Amino acid sequence: MMTVDYKAIAKDYADKYMEDLFTYLRYETVSAQGREIPETADFVRDTIIEAGGESEILGDLGGHPVVYGYFKAGANGNSDKTLLFYNHYDVQPEDPIDEWKTNPFEPTVVDGKIVARGVSDNKANFMSRIVAVKAIQDTEGGLPCNVKFFVEGEEEIGSPNIDKYLENYADKFSADACIWESGSKDSEERMVISAGVKGIAYFEASVVSADIDIHSSQAAVIDNGAWRLVHALATLRDVDNNITVDGFKEMRTEPTDAEKASVAAFPYNEAATIDTYGLKHPLITDGLDYSAQEALILHPTMTISGLLSGYTGQGTKTVLPRKAMAKIDVRLVPGYEPETVYEVLRKHFDSKGFEDVKLELLTGVKPFRTDISDPFTEDVIASAKKVYGEENVILELNSAGTGPMHGFGKYLNVPILGAGTGWVESGAHAPNENIRIADYYQGVEHIIQLLHTFSGE
Repeated sequence: MMTVDYKAIAKDYADKYMEDLFTYLRYETVSAQGREIPETADFVRDTIIEAGGESEILGDLGGHPVVYGYFKAGANGNSDKTLLFYNHYDVQPEDPIDEWKTNPFEPTVVDGKIVARGVSDNKANFMSRIVAVKAIQDTEGGLPCNVKFFVEGEEEIGSPNIDKYLENYADKFSADACIWESGSKDSEERMVISAGVKGIAYFEASVVSADIDIHSSQAAVIDNGAWRLVHALATLRDVDNNITVDGFKEMRTEPTDAEKASVAAFPYNEAATIDTYGLKHPLITDGLDYSAQEALILHPTMTISGLLSGYTGQGTKTVLPRKAMAKIDVRLVPGYEPETVYEVLRKHFDSKGFEDVKLELLTGVKPFRTDISDPFTEDVIASAKKVYGEENVILELNSAGTGPMHGFGKYLNVPILGAGTGWVESGAHAPNENIRIADYYQGVEHIIQLLHTFSGE
């Protein structure tokens, strides 16, 4: 039996359609600002159609539209099996512009890397799936199974409308399993396959302490918004980084022994983390009673993501600021729900005497984990090992990041695993976001291998 060189095929087709990826990256699809959303959705639909699939734009349920795609199994394929790909076409804002070394929306090849906003999160991953589908159809005359796509435009703003589309169009997106949008190599060049995501509850906390800003000489007798908010925030976590909100830790669902064993076996390179991000302080887990691996996968977070108050311009302005605002990012593991976290935080501030701190839940996403005993897990891992090597593929129960995976489990009832084309220095959401071209080739090859493995060949 002749051996097919999927590595060569993947590289050939990735190069052949590289300009399609570059065109996709030029769309400034910043969902938070509503930039070029319709144009990008049209591009995704047209790309699926040009690859030989069926596609339509679904926008009847509000928000930025969802793009549906469908490719039928070939004559010799397994039409009883359907693999769904979830991706998103929106990206984060490009700020801060002055830290980019190239135009963020003009993809540029630098030292074997493609640099552009959205290339790792998530446009290259979508295109790697499309290229794999094209390659199989051209070289084998048809796909080994049915393939579907769910491509949304609101992931970077918390996917507020996605569950409505999943519930209403559950039959259209029905499948046997799902490949998630994300995945990357770690600091040791191992491909990390994720079986879940953390959720998120993202808040805005604010204080108004007076009708006007006041001369700072009055600080002898008058409080101000900045101090009020800083004191309130300081009650959320102590100097040893323990979360000190009553009732918060108790919400966590205790991990099973199998989950604990999986996490204990998960490799983590502390030195590489410190080096990659140029950290100036030790990891906060150094003072906690659980490991970095456990923190990233099994525990929630309580993070201040932004602070704004008073005068921050050049020179001095002696003032008591009347307003202060903070953004609070809480990552969730099983047992936590955004609305419940809001209730606990509201009760906490009130009990500490900060009833005047206004708290608003801006976005919420529930956590999700796939049962890793599902056979689909072995399909993804086995196909990945053919590409990356037997010792270079690891499985994590869930990533430390967040995505709208919960709705796919609830409404489609499918196992979900993530695989992609990123690497440890891709810099998603940061200036100079990038992927390595060599990783992109492997990402295409992995999807080719996976489609064959999943179909039962």
